[in-house]
Amino acid sequence: MGAEPGAAGWQFWIDRGGTFTDVVARAPDGDLRVHKMLSDNPGQYADAATEGVRRLLQLPPGKPIPETLIDAVKMGTTVGTNALLERRGEPTLLAVTAGFRDLLEIGTQDRPDLFALHIVKHAPLHSRVIEVPERLGPRGEVLAALDGSLVRARLQEAHDASLRAVAICLLHAYRFPEHERRVAELLNAHLPNVSVSLSSSVCPEIREYEREDAITTIPM
Repeated sequence: MGAEPGAAGWQFWIDRGGTFTDVVARAPDGDLRVHKMLSDNPGQYADAATEGVRRLLQLPPGKPIPETLIDAVKMGTTVGTNALLERRGEPTLLAVTAGFRDLLEIGTQDRPDLFALHIVKHAPLHSRVIEVPERLGPRGEVLAALDGSLVRARLQEAHDASLRAVAICLLHAYRFPEHERRVAELLNAHLPNVSVSLSSSVCPEIREYEREDAITTIPM
């Protein structure tokens, strides 16, 4: 763990676990300091990482952290991984190009025992799928225009069913993300309290399966 080149202020490296949060700091004079605290301690502080920084800077409770003192903050966490493994994330709606709703369920031939006769599939991480009436070709040509009114209706139906996280993966969006962005705009305009993930931003891979898998395994 090396210092940032040219750094003159404090640098922090933070690991927030399910039980404890560890904070390692490098002071401007090069001295390394550490602090360990409970990740959840609502009676003492709202956020363990922020409080760890505050304590290492020896700031009194409630005083804002001066940004001018800090050169870098890098943070890792197992909380998202734990939520994924325990399936405690926000129920997620997957929006895909019409005709591709079963892509994740079909999957690929990549499995530990290729010739096993009894295949056990894991349950999908997303709670529901809607098909978006649209289609772009591999060169960006519009084969089917995006039907905004129908998309809004389907998104509203999912929202009424208490789905507050949406993962969007449309055909060829790794190169031509216009339709994905349009669906996100519709969401932001009509359902502003929804978390949105676009495959073109999160994982702009050429294959739809990899992009769908990536955005549905991100805890929302």
